[in-house]
Amino acid sequence: MTYPFIQDSFSMQTILRISALAIAVALNACSTPQSEFGVYRQSDGTVGVHAPKSAKDTEAQAAAAEECKKLGKRNATIVETRKTVNDRFPITYIFVCNTY
Repeated sequence: MTYPFIQDSFSMQTILRISALAIAVALNACSTPQSEFGVYRQSDGTVGVHAPKSAKDTEAQAAAAEECKKLGKRNATIVETRKTVNDRFPITYIFVCNTY
C-alpha cells in the first residue's frame, strides 16, 4: 500500500531544504559586494576604482572591467595603485581599458 501524500510532502521538504541551502550559499559568498567599490571614469580615459580594505586586486579589476565594458572595451589592465587617507576606501586602483 502506498501513501501518495507522504511522497508529496517528502518532495516538498527536499525542495525547501535545497532552496534554503542555495540561499545560504549565495549570502555567504566570500567576495566583496560590487556596491562597496567606487568606480569612476577619469578625464584621461582611465578608470579609477576606490576599493575597501577587505577587497582583493582581482575584485577591483573585475569592477573596472565592468566599467570598461560600458565603454565598449573588453578588458582592464592595472596601471597604478595609490594608498589614500580615506578610511572607507584606503586603496585606489587606476586601470586602462583595452580592446583585446
